[in-house]
Amino acid sequence: MTLIEATGLHVSLGGHEVLQGVDFAIAPGEIVTIVGPNGSGKSTLLRTLIGALKPSAGRIRRKPGLRLGYVPQKLLMDPTLPMTVMRFLSLPRRVPAEERRAALAEAGAEALGERPMSGLSGGQFQRVMLARALLTRPELLLLDEPTQGLDQPGSAAFYQQIEHIREHLGCAVVMVSHELHVVMSASDRVVCLNGHVCCQGHPEIVAQAAEYRALFGTGTHGALALYRHEHSHVHDETCGHDHAAAQAPKAAEAG
Repeated sequence: MTLIEATGLHVSLGGHEVLQGVDFAIAPGEIVTIVGPNGSGKSTLLRTLIGALKPSAGRIRRKPGLRLGYVPQKLLMDPTLPMTVMRFLSLPRRVPAEERRAALAEAGAEALGERPMSGLSGGQFQRVMLARALLTRPELLLLDEPTQGLDQPGSAAFYQQIEHIREHLGCAVVMVSHELHVVMSASDRVVCLNGHVCCQGHPEIVAQAAEYRALFGTGTHGALALYRHEHSHVHDETCGHDHAAAQAPKAAEAG
């Protein structure tokens, strides 16, 4: 049973069609990474999957009662606002303190509860955002560029935490990222997006696909082999063949 499935998805923003004919599905327990150049529709796809955007065509089917957790690409907060992490986790609705502490522990941020939000480092802030997403005990966790601005060791530690969460909670994970060498190594499946799905499959298979190399070059293949991570899930490669469409310029879109 799939948790969420998009079929023939088209999404337009400001009169420009950002996604065209996207088919996407995720099964329980999978870690799926979405990669693609700037403006390829990655953030748009996530926002459509969670219901923040409406497709202009196609449909999305979700498992009835599906619990979603979402970590956005950015969250702007007033730095002068005096608010602790524990207080932040209880907004906009009251959450029992033990649930907030458990979510912080799950995100690897148990020591941050009484820290002011304005005093957090970038990595600490992202772990608090992850804890917030975990409050729902999600069956599907979606993360949009969650390590943007972090150094490579910080990014690797964050993704190790994500894999721990997947194993502990049994949730599926969809991540958007540009960090090919780290993120793809931690994925069961990679989806290469550029307005449409160019190719998808196991990281090592995608790295060899002509559509992937047309977008990212050949230099990332060695990095993917270096960071190879074994999983029990095996996925077949599915690749399109419209190279010109895969390289077609897209209007600017956040992520």
